[in-house]
Amino acid sequence: MPASLKTSLPLAAVLAALSLAPAFGQETVKIGLIQPLTGSVAYNGVTDVNGAKQAVDARNAAGGVLGKKVELIVEDGQCKPANSVNAAEKLIQRDKVVALVGAFCSSSTLAVMPVAENNKLPLVTGVSSSAALTEKGNTWFFRATETDALLAKSFAKILYDQMKLKKVAYIGVNDDWGRGGVDEFERQMKGLGATTVMKEFFEHGTSDFYTLLTKLRASGADGVFVAAETQDGSIFVKQKAEFGMQLKVFGVGSWATADFIKLTGEASEGIYAAVPYAYTMKSPANQAFVDAYRARYKEAPGKYSAAGFNSLNIVMDAIARAGSTDPEKIREALTKTDYVGPNGRFRFDAKGQAYGFSVVLVQLQKGVPVEVASTSVE
Repeated sequence: MPASLKTSLPLAAVLAALSLAPAFGQETVKIGLIQPLTGSVAYNGVTDVNGAKQAVDARNAAGGVLGKKVELIVEDGQCKPANSVNAAEKLIQRDKVVALVGAFCSSSTLAVMPVAENNKLPLVTGVSSSAALTEKGNTWFFRATETDALLAKSFAKILYDQMKLKKVAYIGVNDDWGRGGVDEFERQMKGLGATTVMKEFFEHGTSDFYTLLTKLRASGADGVFVAAETQDGSIFVKQKAEFGMQLKVFGVGSWATADFIKLTGEASEGIYAAVPYAYTMKSPANQAFVDAYRARYKEAPGKYSAAGFNSLNIVMDAIARAGSTDPEKIREALTKTDYVGPNGRFRFDAKGQAYGFSVVLVQLQKGVPVEVASTSVE
């Protein structure tokens, strides 16, 4: 409530203010969101939820969906397959949601996909980028973001030709996303002529990268590709700075987010990142999103903020287009998605993979993700 509206206002003034709010029926349209709210990826899951809440609140302020208030029900999947499945079952069986969004880590989303399919409920992810997910033939699944393969294909040539990365080390978190990102970028870089001098994986929640950094220093690499989220990535970057290593760092994950920059400070200067969204992207839709997000959360949005915002808007648009909360009608409406978000236009192909939106290569310069290159995902 704005500061000017105090509880001591006359009753007539309070009632007048309330009369401006949309009138909803008693029922709500329930959408389930599964994100890591605890554990080593909690930084990122929370920002996804923040973006989702912003989308839902804006929609409710404009009248909701089908004349009803949208109710967002959030569950903690912890980026673990078993926990994410339990969260999905709870949302479906107890909360009676009409659609699911999640579950962040590709391995967790993969585990939830058959649950959604068996219960005939749409599942949309705005984060999970393992290319294999949209190859499963699951007609209830939609991905509103890029794949590891698309990022690698888009930016490997820049890394090789412009950044002169010829001897490359690859480091990734030991899950489907980390392994997939490493494999895709290694394949593209090798195809251009680069040599792999090291490939290593670490577990979620790792706090000591010193042994791995010793290997990296001895590898002779002129650049290192890293697939990591905020907590793991920030620790890696700070410990790398302690080693005084000057080799170029290129990453996928949360490298361009406010939390990462805040945690790493000067240690992140010069890092390159391939991301589907950066708050510095130039478009009226993004400026409006950034302004609203800053006003609400007192920081710039990151790729996961945009992911939550986009995913919920895509689902809510589909419900409105379906004119129903029947999951089959929502699924059908999702196939006809044509949504413009902060990072461009989203439509889905026959496999449920989004296309048409932008991805960018940025470099961190004095705490700001400066765009180096961009391309449209087709």
